[in-house]
Amino acid sequence: MLITIAWRNIWRSRTRSLVVMAAIVIGIWALAFMISFSLGMARSYVSSAIENSLSHLQAHHPQFGADAEARYYLDVPIELQEEVRKLPEVQNTTARTLLTGMLTTGKSPRGIQIRGIDPAGEAAVTRLNEKIVAGAYLSDDNRRQILIGERLAQKMGAKIRSKVVLTFQDVHGNITAGAFRVGGLFNTGNRPFDEGTVFVDRRELNELFGPADAAHEMAIYLRDPETLADAQRRVQQELADAKVENYRELSPDVLLYESQIQTSATIFIVIIMLALLFGIINTMLMAVLERYHELGMLMAIGMNKGRVFAMIVLETLLLSGAGSLPGLLLGWLTVTRLQHTGIDLSSFSQSMEQFGLSQMVYPSLNADMYLQLAAAVVVTALAGAIYPAWKAIRLRPVEAIGH
Repeated sequence: MLITIAWRNIWRSRTRSLVVMAAIVIGIWALAFMISFSLGMARSYVSSAIENSLSHLQAHHPQFGADAEARYYLDVPIELQEEVRKLPEVQNTTARTLLTGMLTTGKSPRGIQIRGIDPAGEAAVTRLNEKIVAGAYLSDDNRRQILIGERLAQKMGAKIRSKVVLTFQDVHGNITAGAFRVGGLFNTGNRPFDEGTVFVDRRELNELFGPADAAHEMAIYLRDPETLADAQRRVQQELADAKVENYRELSPDVLLYESQIQTSATIFIVIIMLALLFGIINTMLMAVLERYHELGMLMAIGMNKGRVFAMIVLETLLLSGAGSLPGLLLGWLTVTRLQHTGIDLSSFSQSMEQFGLSQMVYPSLNADMYLQLAAAVVVTALAGAIYPAWKAIRLRPVEAIGH
């Protein structure tokens, strides 16, 4: 009975109720979009970092550490990679020789990270072969080829078939150099990475560096990131002489991005709900003051203060619910649509690439977040109902009737 009365009371001022409902619908829709967009941005950064450089797991010599000294390498024959690849959690692996050196062209020298890669393994883990924008990917048919970032090539004045020289220290600490020809230009969408990294065949680089099977890093890409902890333990057992770390341990900034996802969502929810809270309080307080005489009559004929309080709270909950349900539905439809089509931010490509973000952002929102939004609306409605309901039960029936 009380619910029926509360519902009818909402529509006594149809225009005001519709305005409040519209505000709630727009607020919930905007909230769902903003949270999903921020989640999409964060996941874009994390996915880009994992795909381009980190992978889910990496194995190094225990003393390789932050200084990345070339003398601390692992012996990584093909047989060892195959053993790791056979683990159920592992999708693909690849080995890399990592050296810090100098890239010299006819224009100028530049400090660079040299990555000696197994072409097939690197393509399986990072899809580097799909990011070639000019020339061709590394192959056995062409020796002494090098892949250079598109932007780096522009700065260095290098073109396809240009001759460049790599200078670095070998395993004994001696300065050595090798000449290579530019076979392809790549663009990963991560500007700092593209301008600071070159790729050559690991076998050819190791001919200059030293041991044939030397690798400073084994990168492991998993089938399912949720198996990260188990996979790390299994890989560590296989590579007993190496130190196996996951991407969160390797890159604190990626860990920060992941940890801030929930924090960002909470901040958005608080801001929007505060705005809705004051709107709800204002609306319900006006409704109470307009019905001052009516509420006095109800209390005079026997309706106790508890039922009056409950009626005002129910009106607020019903009003908020009538706006939040369409808002959640509209938000879900919007996010579901954009989750497949994405949002093209190519107009801001310079800024996006500078921070390693993809030009396409795919908003996403899981079911738990929709439940959090619904719970936030209920809490906001209850908070917004308290003062108007308290104001209603504070009136004196005799004064209200004569008002």
